[in-house]
Parts: sequence; structure tokens; C-alpha cells
Amino acid sequence: MKTILITAFEPFAGETINPSWEAVRPLQGCQIAGANIEVRQLPCVFDTSLEQLYAAIELVKPEVVISVGEAGNRSNISVERVAININDARIPDNAGQQPIDTPVIDGGPTAYFSALPIKAIVNELNNTGIPAKVSQTAGTFVCNHVMYGLLHYLNQRIPAVRGGFIHVPYLPEQATKHFGAPSMAVEMMTTALKIAIESTLRHEKDITLSGGTTS
Repeated sequence: MKTILITAFEPFAGETINPSWEAVRPLQGCQIAGANIEVRQLPCVFDTSLEQLYAAIELVKPEVVISVGEAGNRSNISVERVAININDARIPDNAGQQPIDTPVIDGGPTAYFSALPIKAIVNELNNTGIPAKVSQTAGTFVCNHVMYGLLHYLNQRIPAVRGGFIHVPYLPEQATKHFGAPSMAVEMMTTALKIAIESTLRHEKDITLSGGTTS
């Protein structure tokens, strides 16, 4: 039976919850489309997040890795297309680090493209009434750091394993503290992730810019 590793983040930037973790944690131990789901929480910390991600991959030995993070200014489920080799933190991470214009991986390529069927996922989400879109940027904070580090690791060490990243909006209880910010119920986010997993397994060979890099 296949195993899928799903990661999400701890709260950051003064928040007491992170929607990515709240959406992901109910999936621990589930079986979706014949695959076992393993869930791990990552720290919102540069470098340490990648160390823990790599350790989880080595332990779980998944066929697919999907990392999930918070994008509080977005109203849709955002399926990320590309990660870039840059850290440019607008705020400090949870360890007080604030790298500016540094590489995620020294000597790594400029970018990596997702190895998930991103358009199939978005289409299936929209068809079920969950607002979703392909996003062209994962930002330059820890989410992009993890997406790039994940894809670099898989590309260099276990290219048969597919990986990608999905952003989710604020939860309603967070949005009340951020005037005008969009939000989404956690149940809808969890359902969206289940659909993303099912779509990924259903479209195993349908990968946008498979294994692609730009330099």
C-alpha cells in the first residue's frame, strides 16, 4: 500500500493556530484512495523545518509528499506551481531568524516546479464547489523554503517520489483579527486536501513540467 506524507506548520507571526495544521491533522492514519496518510507538523523556522522534513521522509518512505502552509491574504486553496531558490523574510521566523536574499540551497537551481498534477487538482476542487487556483508564487518565507527544499531533496535523492505545496487561507477565527481578510472553514480545507490526494493518485503520470527546473 502506498504512503503519502502530508506536512503542515506550527503557528507563527503571533497567531495561536495555523490553518494548515488544523486542516491536516485529522488526516493522520486515514486511508485515502488506497493510500495510508502520515502527517507531520514542521516548525516555522528556516533550515530546521527542512531537517525535520527530510527526517520524516526517510522514516515514512512515502510515494508522495504534499506540504501545506498558511497564506492569510488568499481566499482560495492555492496549489503552487513553482518554488524559487531565495529566502527573503518580511518578518522573523519562530526562531527570530530573518534571512534577506539568501539561497535556500547553496548552488541549487533557480527554481523547481511542482511534481503534482496541479491543474487537475484545481479543476476537481472547483468542480466540487471549493474555490481553488494555480498559484505562481509560494512567496519567499518558510513556505517557499520548504517547497524548494522538498523538491530539491526529492530531485537529488529519490526522484521517483513526487512532491508539491498547497496554501490554505485563514480560518474564520483568525480572519476576525485581520479586518477584511478572507477565510475558509477548516472542514472545507480538509476536504480539499483529501481531493488533492485523490487527484494526485489518479493522475500519476499527469505532472505539469515534470521534474522541471529553470536556471
